[in-house]
Amino acid sequence: MRSLVARAPTRIDFGGGWTDVPPYSEREGGRVCSVAIGAYATVRLRRINDHSRTSPNVNCTRPPDQRLVEVALTRSGVRDVGVELRSDFPIGAGLGGSSASGVAIAGALAAWRGEALDRTAIAERSRATEVDGLQVPGGRQDHYAAAYGGALALEFGTVTRVRQLPLSMETRRELERRCIVAYTGQSRISGETVSAVLDAYRVRDPVVVECLAHMKSLATQMADALARNDLDELGTLVGEHWTHQRALHPSIPTPLIDEILARARIAGALGGKALGASGGGCVLIIAGSNNADFVRRTVGEMAELVPVVIDESGFTWMAEE
Repeated sequence: MRSLVARAPTRIDFGGGWTDVPPYSEREGGRVCSVAIGAYATVRLRRINDHSRTSPNVNCTRPPDQRLVEVALTRSGVRDVGVELRSDFPIGAGLGGSSASGVAIAGALAAWRGEALDRTAIAERSRATEVDGLQVPGGRQDHYAAAYGGALALEFGTVTRVRQLPLSMETRRELERRCIVAYTGQSRISGETVSAVLDAYRVRDPVVVECLAHMKSLATQMADALARNDLDELGTLVGEHWTHQRALHPSIPTPLIDEILARARIAGALGGKALGASGGGCVLIIAGSNNADFVRRTVGEMAELVPVVIDESGFTWMAEE
């Protein structure tokens, strides 16, 4: 095999973020509901024969991915390959992009070595590179969304349980039509925010403990709503989730995020929230069945819209001879 190409999707996290991060997930058990979307990290590996090189041959469109690829290569033991990593989503968008990149490179390197890894193993290898190799605090949900694709109900504890939520064609089309993702263009402080929230949890801050419990419960309700094809209920639950999510830390909401969500509600949206750790990045709005176009135009006046196309494949790869 002279080359291969692999890709992994990003995701929309409807609810339950932070509950997938230790120590919360280990002590309390975490739950997340999400859906993968077609904004991808794509990796191309090609064989090279330059044994005189002292550093990896790596080319990335996103500067933060350079170190990720270098660490993944070192941990895999793969040599004599060139790596090109391309991403079609904004930096710091809150879409789980770094994990999509991690899953793409972990899966690609495993395929290159001839390892038969299942999706759970790819997700866990990606997370180990990020947490152990790069010393970046974080959870598991993004890695699993990138590895599995589709709509997921995830449970985190001593083991991770993955429940794939089948979507009818009608529900998939309605999700794509009614889910509006807007990129604020503002930078995020994901690692710092996650660390601050978890430190508050460790000292049993009552506000943080209560908010995380509500968010975990809402994630379960969201998965049930998706299973019933009830997008109105999903939208309402997403809005309720935001009231608890924004209370976790002062850096999570921003004036622009609050303005986007307020104007979306006035336009008829059922609910909305910031994606990822927030402090910037993307905002999710779920419109009603009859006002999606109007809500989309309203939000589009304030932020860049990210296309929402559901990915049901997760991590994929193919050889290029």
